[in-house]
Amino acid sequence: MSEVTNTPHGGPTNGRRDPAGLAARCTAAFHAWWVRRHGHAPPAHDTGDAPPPPSAGTGGSVLWRMRTTVKDEPGALATLCTALAELRVDILSLQTHPLGEETVDEFLLRAPEGTDLVAAVSLAGGADTWTERADAHDLVDAPTRVLGLAARTAQDAAELPLALRQLLGRCTIRSLPGGGHRAATTVPEEGSLEDTVIRLRAPEGGVITVERPYLPFTPTEFARARALVELDARLGPRIPRGRDVLTLPEGSDISVRRADTGDLAAARAMHERCSTETLRMRYHGPVGDADRYLNHLLSPRFGRTLAAQTASGRIVGLGHLLWDGDETEVALVVEDAWQRRGIGAELLTRLVTMAAEDGCAQVYAVTQASNTGMVAAMRGLGLPLDYQIEEGTLVVTARLDAVPDRRAEEGREHGERVGRS
Repeated sequence: MSEVTNTPHGGPTNGRRDPAGLAARCTAAFHAWWVRRHGHAPPAHDTGDAPPPPSAGTGGSVLWRMRTTVKDEPGALATLCTALAELRVDILSLQTHPLGEETVDEFLLRAPEGTDLVAAVSLAGGADTWTERADAHDLVDAPTRVLGLAARTAQDAAELPLALRQLLGRCTIRSLPGGGHRAATTVPEEGSLEDTVIRLRAPEGGVITVERPYLPFTPTEFARARALVELDARLGPRIPRGRDVLTLPEGSDISVRRADTGDLAAARAMHERCSTETLRMRYHGPVGDADRYLNHLLSPRFGRTLAAQTASGRIVGLGHLLWDGDETEVALVVEDAWQRRGIGAELLTRLVTMAAEDGCAQVYAVTQASNTGMVAAMRGLGLPLDYQIEEGTLVVTARLDAVPDRRAEEGREHGERVGRS
């Protein structure tokens, strides 16, 4: 077996290639995904170069995250801070990562627009400088942020990939299965750190690989990542068990809850009740292969699944939020007899809200141009959408910057209730 990631159609692949026998039948979906990933996606500043600064003289300020390497000797950090102060740069936080004869210093800065941080730091003795725009979320100090990520991971096994991503910045996280896979047996129990790649033993027996090509990991970051994975392993499988009861327009009640591999039999039974056309629309390949993907799709390690369930306990709809490397995919399937009742739209809205709360900038759905139900559900989100189509395969991408932050709203409502009491 090879590296498991998530494909555009929500099934496991062999190093981002379809399983044997499926490649030819999934070419259209792959082409559309490839064009989106490599043709039209906005370029990220992964090389360490800062984006062009705004023109000076506007009087505003910008938040930046910056890393630079200095010699581990008395006065080196003071020289660097003095150079920043001369440019009226405010140092909001500082972390140090010792490397022996050198130290990696990580800053959160507020700088006047147009400030050339890289040039100033280079003149002050900094090397291998990397900068990235920051936002208000970065103002939380490092210990508080790490504790918050640990608390989220403790509540939900699906949080581990997202927590690692937020802990380590822009990176790609993939899982290698266990079961005798060579990588799973060659990685030492304590994990390994190789420049821009971290490998850790996954709780379920495989290997978690974290890669950040534009910036080497430090031993401090490796230790934090390893501690987070160890916490996940100690707590074992877990998902939140709450559910919401919804009344459909015609009066029927359904519940929406989190699902995992314990729902595999019920999900397969739903597949058996679905028409060939419904399964083809969802999985973009042979209908007989649909069940092969379910164990992967329902695993909290690869994302989150919501199930729509009747009062009798029958699952009639599934919505998946899948971690696709450094991107996020949404996918839906609703049993034929329950379609066009608002179930898909309800699942999609909840999944998109989850993605926004976890800091995802956008989500994408891969479907067919003839799948009017999925297109209507995406349009119903009321978010900015981007459409790309090739050979009948449609990729719809939604930007999430306009999604309300439910956690923030709940906090404001709580504050208002306290103020009135």
